[in-house]
Amino acid sequence: MNSKDLTHMVNSPFDLDQHDAYRRWREQKLATAPTNLDALIVEIGDPRRLTPAEHGAILERCRLANMAVYASATGDDPDKAIPAKLGADFGLTRLDHNRGADEDAITSLRVQTDAGHRDYIPYSNRPIAWHTDGYYNSSDRQIHGLLLHCVHPAQEGGKNALLDHEIVYILVRDRDPEFVRALMHPECMTIPAHRIDGEEVRPERTGPVFSVRPDGRLHMRYTNRGRNIAWRSDPATAHAVACLKEVLHEASPWHFQARLESGWGLISNNVLHTRTGFTDGPVPRLLYRARYYDRIAGS
Repeated sequence: MNSKDLTHMVNSPFDLDQHDAYRRWREQKLATAPTNLDALIVEIGDPRRLTPAEHGAILERCRLANMAVYASATGDDPDKAIPAKLGADFGLTRLDHNRGADEDAITSLRVQTDAGHRDYIPYSNRPIAWHTDGYYNSSDRQIHGLLLHCVHPAQEGGKNALLDHEIVYILVRDRDPEFVRALMHPECMTIPAHRIDGEEVRPERTGPVFSVRPDGRLHMRYTNRGRNIAWRSDPATAHAVACLKEVLHEASPWHFQARLESGWGLISNNVLHTRTGFTDGPVPRLLYRARYYDRIAGS
C-alpha cells in the first residue's frame, strides 16, 4: 500500500497497526450499538415533511448503527416522492441509475417476469442471501447509502435480516486481524462480467470487501452468492471468507430481523441485509429502493 492509503492515517481504527485507535473505537461502538430492533424504529408522520425531532431521532440511530427503521403514517401511498424527499433530507441525492431501475433511478421492487427483470432475484419472490447493494459496481460508483420504502408488504414472508457492517468488521478482526488484511486486499473479490445473449452489459469487477472512504469511514461490498463469484486464490483469503461467513450466519445481539409494513422503510449506510422468500396476496408486494453514492450526512 502506498503512503496515501487512508488505512494508514494516524489514529485510524481501520489501520491494523493502530491498535490503540482500534481499541478505543471498538469500545465506543460496542457500548452504544443497539441490540434490539425496537431501538432502531422511529415513528414519524409524513416522510416528505420530517419534523426536526423526527430527523434527529433517525440520524441518531444511523450514527449508532448505520441504519434506522421508520414507521410512517403514509400507509400504502405509492408516491415516489416519499423515499426521494426523505433521502434528500439526509444528504442522499446522487442516485445510482442501475440496470432495472425506473427512469427516476428509484427501483420498484416487485415480482417481474419480463426479459429485462426475470433473471434477477430482487424481482422474484425467492430469498436473497447476505449482501450489500451494488457490490458489482465499479470503484467510482460504490453504493454508500440505501433506502427501502414499503408500499405493500407480501402476504407472507419478505422479511429482512439486518447487520451493521462495522459490527461485522469488529467480529472478524477480533478473531484474527489477518482476516481483515485479506478482506481489504484490492483483488479480494471478483464479480465476473455479465452477458446477455453474448453481449457484455457489465464488465468484470474486482475489489476489496472492506475499504476505507476518503472521509475515513468504513465501507463494505459483499455478496454471499455461491455462483458467479471468484475469490482471490490464496489460503489467507479462503480462511478470511470462511470466518466472515461464520460471523454472518451465527446469531449475535446485533443481528436484527425486520418486516417492513406499509409506510415503513429502512434508511442506511448500505448495511448488510437479506430477504426471505415471500408469497404475494391479492395486492402484490411493492417496495421502492433507492441506491446512493452518498453516505447519510452527519452519520
